[in-house]
Amino acid sequence: MSPDVPPPGSVRSAAEVNEQIRALWLRAGGTLSAQERAEYERLVIEWAEAVRSRVVEAA
Repeated sequence: MSPDVPPPGSVRSAAEVNEQIRALWLRAGGTLSAQERAEYERLVIEWAEAVRSRVVEAA
């Protein structure tokens, strides 16, 4: 795993994860390799969890 991956159970903010997603696309030049695709999918899942945690927090 990447050194930027937080330990299980910790959640980064959606903005932090979104920034990583944007950086990944910039590094990849718009076309993801298989490894980058796997990282992208992991980041999207983490982003969704961060968004959900904010919604629950707000409720």
